[in-house]
Amino acid sequence: MITGAASGIGRATALIFAREGARVVCADIDAEGGAETARQVEAAGSEAIALRVDVTRRDQVRAMIGEAIARFGRIDVLFNSAGSALRRCGFLEIDDALWDRSYDLNVKGTFYGMQEVLPHMLAAGGGVIVNMASMAHRRGGPGGSVHYASAKGAVVTLTMGVAREFADRGIRCLSVSPASVETAFQAASGTSPEMEARIVAGIPMKRMAEADEIGELVVFLASDACQFMTADTVYVSGGGGYR
Repeated sequence: MITGAASGIGRATALIFAREGARVVCADIDAEGGAETARQVEAAGSEAIALRVDVTRRDQVRAMIGEAIARFGRIDVLFNSAGSALRRCGFLEIDDALWDRSYDLNVKGTFYGMQEVLPHMLAAGGGVIVNMASMAHRRGGPGGSVHYASAKGAVVTLTMGVAREFADRGIRCLSVSPASVETAFQAASGTSPEMEARIVAGIPMKRMAEADEIGELVVFLASDACQFMTADTVYVSGGGGYR
């Protein structure tokens, strides 16, 4: 199950899971984009369903889990990819609405997904949850995205706590913390060409990550190759971004 599956990292990850033979639930508030991802998964030879879901609504997340289990019988992996910086602005320009929306989407959406899927995973004897964090939580997002960095820091902490609480019951929970990724996220959050150039200049590899590179990591973390990994966040930085 992948939230935020309509585009970017979510779509890329869905297609990589399909390549590995997984059946994929493509969930997103963008119904058309989610349906297109599901079509691409099926074109790759796997099964998929597309569900329109607002992850900030617990009732919709609960219904999403129920529909997925009704169709496929169980959920082995949940990738909480849905999230956004919404818009960039200085710290003093963050208003209550932006702060609340940032936490609703990035933190509450992840919280709902985890809390609703865990009873089913526990009943099945195990499962893997991967949450989308960000390198921003290490840097703090000064000058443009403190609200987003703070929310992603909460995701890292949430991941750690859940992982440790359920580690002895077959549950693994990890987060992924990329530096900037070349997706529509950049334009949607108001990243100017000048800001993008500064971001790239600060990355030793002198480029942003590609969505597929993050998707490959998510699939690896969900695989049997990582059975002793839990509670950690994995940084994908191109060599930079820690300060």
